[in-house]
Amino acid sequence: MIEIPARQEADTSMPTMPAAHPRGLYTLFFTEMWERFSYYGMRALLVLFMVDKVRGGMGLTDEIATSIYGLYTAAVYLAALPGGWIADRLLGAQRSVWYGGILIAAGHFTLVIPRTETFYLGLSLVVAGTGLLKPNISAIVGELYPEGGARRDAGFSIFYMGINLGAFIGPLICSTLGEKVNWHYGFGAAGVGMVLGLVQYRLSRQSLGTSGLHPGQQKPLNGLERAGLFCGVAAVLVIVGLSVAGAVRISPVVLARGAKYVIAAMAAVYFICVLLFFGLDKTEKRRVAVIVVLFVAAVLFWTGFEQVGSSFNLFADRYTARHLGWFNYEIPAGWFQSLGPIFVITLAPVMAAVWVRLARRNLDPSIPVKFGLGLLLLAAGFLVMTAAARLVAAGHKVWPTWLINTYLLHTFGELCLSPVGLSSVTKLAPRGLVGQMMGTWFLATSLGNLIAGLIAGGFSADAVEQMPARYFQIVIPPSMAGVLLILLAKPIKRWMAGIR
Repeated sequence: MIEIPARQEADTSMPTMPAAHPRGLYTLFFTEMWERFSYYGMRALLVLFMVDKVRGGMGLTDEIATSIYGLYTAAVYLAALPGGWIADRLLGAQRSVWYGGILIAAGHFTLVIPRTETFYLGLSLVVAGTGLLKPNISAIVGELYPEGGARRDAGFSIFYMGINLGAFIGPLICSTLGEKVNWHYGFGAAGVGMVLGLVQYRLSRQSLGTSGLHPGQQKPLNGLERAGLFCGVAAVLVIVGLSVAGAVRISPVVLARGAKYVIAAMAAVYFICVLLFFGLDKTEKRRVAVIVVLFVAAVLFWTGFEQVGSSFNLFADRYTARHLGWFNYEIPAGWFQSLGPIFVITLAPVMAAVWVRLARRNLDPSIPVKFGLGLLLLAAGFLVMTAAARLVAAGHKVWPTWLINTYLLHTFGELCLSPVGLSSVTKLAPRGLVGQMMGTWFLATSLGNLIAGLIAGGFSADAVEQMPARYFQIVIPPSMAGVLLILLAKPIKRWMAGIR
């Protein structure tokens, strides 16, 4: 998945290296590359390990495993909110990245221990570490180029390549070890990758200078902040401690269903408060309303797109012919997780060039049209999966080309929606609320991931005949939303009041 930092408009062309801070950018490039290596490498194994009953896996049902997966990926995005606050008020971005990387590595090495209690502890550590590292390493990139402009865009474009390079390599290595040798070796490889990133970061950290060195707000914590911090840390420690000790047993499915409503309610309450109580003028209110529309569209998109680590991963493992006859080798199912990142790396410059050419002819699609196209491409990918599922329901294994074509369509959809969404929120948000709006925007990704895990639980190996209908059900909502966005593009553009 594309992960472009907040407050920046993506420039996905192939830029030249900015001359101002090349060493600092290289430091962050390789740190993020290894972090994404570990995250995507472990993610490629997670559901397969949880459902495995033969090779030392957890032996969970598909529904429970995919619910845990949805909770985990949703928590990663939610953790970015307190992670950004900790950097702004306590540690500074540089130290947050360092401590976050340590927590991530500790989490992966905890997953090496073959015990159920340590499994959940390991996931919790990875979530906490990613929440500290992910938003703050992006913030440091921005601080390297305080002058803004083309240099900053070029720096972020290079940094973004590191994200997808790590996401491409991680599943290849971790899946090979995990599926072919031992699951826990794969988790260990993810931890080693993060350690390499930490070593590189520590050795070259001086190249960052003062960028992100100090907290953004130097004033002491007020009483409310201190109380909130204490209660939050205490609650997390108590819940994790009781879970590890086995004193509390929480149903992942029930928790995921409840969390879905909590996250949706958080977003709804925030948007209502902004519209009613923040003193916005008519134009600002209309622009916030457009953000709400884009928020809902983004939830629908990530709900489908994030089947990649759950139902698609199981489909690759169980129903896809992966044997290379010439080499007498079966491709690990997790290798398919590398398709999205490599498609992004190769296609992003192409898509950027297409938008530029259309703009020169005054044909550049508007933001709602791009969102609509992204949703329709997502739906097209699920039509491909519906056809593949019909072959599976008839008793056949299918060629890898079905999954490859699906990932290709979904990558085109992602390139239409993800960078456009991040950029549009920074433009549409009222002045002084950009940071809050971006935090709320990531709730859409979190909510989409959570719902994706719940939906994936319906693809049971015991009900293969229902698979075509279930995939087709995912086609309908994004298709309707995509068509609606395109049809309503003109009135939505009017509410954007000149924002392009």
